[in-house]
Amino acid sequence: MHYSTLVMQFDGGSRGNPGPAGCGVTLTTAAGELVYELGDYLGSHTNNYAEYSGLIRGAEAAVKLGVRKLEIRADSELVVRQILGIYRVKNATLKPLYQQAMDLLHKIPSWSIQHVYRSSNARPDELANMAMNRKRAVYSGPAAEILHPTEEPQQKSVG
Repeated sequence: MHYSTLVMQFDGGSRGNPGPAGCGVTLTTAAGELVYELGDYLGSHTNNYAEYSGLIRGAEAAVKLGVRKLEIRADSELVVRQILGIYRVKNATLKPLYQQAMDLLHKIPSWSIQHVYRSSNARPDELANMAMNRKRAVYSGPAAEILHPTEEPQQKSVG
């Protein structure tokens, strides 16, 4: 399974900030066909930590899938502006996450990131909340077998 272009959406949330946190990611084709989705429980962290975790999980998946072009969309203005270099990363906890995200993105030949409104990012938000509610990861899509080869799918259809 090889994808030349994918669209990634991610989100992260925290209940308490810091508090129980989760992130959500979707990878789709340009036509909107689901390739992979993940909701991951992160333990106790801040909202911004969860947002970066969503970006990292999505970028890791894209790299493993060998994507040539990645279009990233997120409702976190802070993360988008930091990745674009508009804002500096001052928070000591976020600096290594920023670096990890950039290291992964540099492995993808072509990528872009843009801010979208929360209403356009509903599925990643839903996945992050599912992971927080269940206190475990949930994933699905045809690429799940590639990305989690030694694990039994925790849910065949996330929804």
